[in-house]
Amino acid sequence: MPYSSSDHLPLGVAIIAVLIGLFAVFLLVLSVLLFLFTGLLPHSAAYFGVSLLGLLLLFLLGIVLLVVATGLWDRELWALVLSIIVIGFLLIGDLLNGALLSLGGVVTLLLLIYLIAVHNHFH
Repeated sequence: MPYSSSDHLPLGVAIIAVLIGLFAVFLLVLSVLLFLFTGLLPHSAAYFGVSLLGLLLLFLLGIVLLVVATGLWDRELWALVLSIIVIGFLLIGDLLNGALLSLGGVVTLLLLIYLIAVHNHFH
């Protein structure tokens, strides 16, 4: 069934979007706190094993994940495609590491199947 404006956001997609959004906020807050903390104490960045570049990448990852969560919530096709691509890479990693039959591998595979199954809710 093609997308129509009367379609509702599938519950699973809503849960995924909220979880990704919460993780994104966590990464953003963590990167800012680590930046502030390491800026106040001399040599504390080396103690925690973080660098300015690492904190910047963590902050950017948080922004990207927040945008993806918003895209999934709004049922944007690009967010679905990006999510499927990332999950596909995770599955390839699980396969190469021999962890495809682990709990994480099975959950990742089920997540991929679910997102493909609800693709008709995206525009």
